[in-house]
Amino acid sequence: MRRAPIDERLTAIPLFQHLTDKQLATVASLATVLDIGAGRELIREGQVGREFFLVVEGEAEVTRDGEHVANLWPGAFLGERARVLDQPRKANVVATTDMVVEVIERRDFKGLLEEYPDLYAPLLAATAEQLADGSAAS
Repeated sequence: MRRAPIDERLTAIPLFQHLTDKQLATVASLATVLDIGAGRELIREGQVGREFFLVVEGEAEVTRDGEHVANLWPGAFLGERARVLDQPRKANVVATTDMVVEVIERRDFKGLLEEYPDLYAPLLAATAEQLADGSAAS
């Protein structure tokens, strides 16, 4: 199956829908595509986070202290709080299906926010929404 170009995949993620083509190209240049098999752990509670994940395809389960917290679907992102606030991960995230994720490393993510500070507002809004519904995994 042919995968859509990364800029098209990124525009499907609400956080990036308002970006210009140039900004999307910058994000795309920083992202690494990973195919994740069902059952693989993406994030472990308590570990220091080094990356920001964007869910492009597939689903994952978020658990905290062994309890189900939420499911993640395409368009979700995780790892933003750990990256912005340098905090340990707050939950476990395990792929429940095969997944495709875009990964941006810590240094690159911080640089992206410095270059495009207008990303802070949608990032904070989405993070607040995740906190409100309990699905934050950062």
